[in-house]
Amino acid sequence: MVDVSLIKEHLEVVGSDGGHVGRVDHVKGDQIELAKLDFAGGFKHHMIPVSWVESVNENHVRLNLTKDDAKARWTEKTH
Repeated sequence: MVDVSLIKEHLEVVGSDGGHVGRVDHVKGDQIELAKLDFAGGFKHHMIPVSWVESVNENHVRLNLTKDDAKARWTEKTH
């Protein structure tokens, strides 16, 4: 289990393949909200579960699935 406190605002989120998924806006419970102002996210807020996080370092949050899998499975924030 990853220490959620290490997931900081503006960290890049990358897939297991190193592909850019987005940037962290903030963590809400067991979900990471990705920043709206990111080209990869189509300028919409998306939510991904913390359970997808493989590791966190000072540069990025690495997921346990690829960029394409993450984008296929993320959810769009409704409000």
